[in-house]
Amino acid sequence: MKSIVFLSLLLAGSLVTQAQSGSYLQEVTARLENSKKSTLQMAQAMPENQYGYKPATDEMSFRAQLLHISQNVSWLTSTHLTTQASPFSDSSLKDTGQSKAAIEQLIAQAFDYAIESVRAFDAAGLEEKVPFFAGPLSKRQIMNLLNDHQSHHRGQLIVYLRMNGVKPPAYVGW
Repeated sequence: MKSIVFLSLLLAGSLVTQAQSGSYLQEVTARLENSKKSTLQMAQAMPENQYGYKPATDEMSFRAQLLHISQNVSWLTSTHLTTQASPFSDSSLKDTGQSKAAIEQLIAQAFDYAIESVRAFDAAGLEEKVPFFAGPLSKRQIMNLLNDHQSHHRGQLIVYLRMNGVKPPAYVGW
């Protein structure tokens, strides 16, 4: 009888953990969808003739910031979250003076790739450790890093917009 109670509790705990992990993945997906929307709104807000703008010589241009966000989303996803190949070549996310429309398309592609990868992700792998240059991280931490990195660079984009007299789009949080 004690064995049955113990196994029942163990199973119930496992089901709760799986439900929480599934909920976490839904939250990550929603966050990525919001990040895509916010990043695209910022890209659309800046006039195309200001895409090369840099607030200082040692900073990335507005275009390079957007490409950097897209490159990082693609890299973290392809390296740590999925076995599906990245839709990008090594050079497709480098700043080559791409048009505003081309940049917007690359942003959408990068985020769609990450969103689909998270949707297909098996929640059982969230705590799996992966090698990272700063030390081993869980795949859950990689998903958190996806969000943190974008937030950092979108914050910089807000400054770039304001320095060019462009009102940044409203916050997209939920």
